Amino acid sequence: MRERQPAVYMMANRRNGTIYTGVSSLLVRRVWQHREGLGGFSQRYGCKILVWFERDETMEAAIAREKQIKAGSRAKKLALIEADNPLWNDLWPVIIDGSE
Repeated sequence: MRERQPAVYMMANRRNGTIYTGVSSLLVRRVWQHREGLGGFSQRYGCKILVWFERDETMEAAIAREKQIKAGSRAKKLALIEADNPLWNDLWPVIIDGSE
């Protein structure tokens, strides 16, 4: 697993619940922060489950993808999650062990 690689990700509080979309060059650290409730949105809405992520080659590409996802409908976000993770499993173990 690379130390720094831009990624777009979605966190949720439960299946079909509140979804947070973000971008980071250090995905493991950022997801850990969500899981620990550091930051306003995670703490307020309990979005601690990593349900989707996508790696990008550049931060510019990741930011553009994040904006595209955020501009889309909730249905489109749900479709992205369910295409790769239909059971809404927590993908934290995937990014920790590097088997992505």
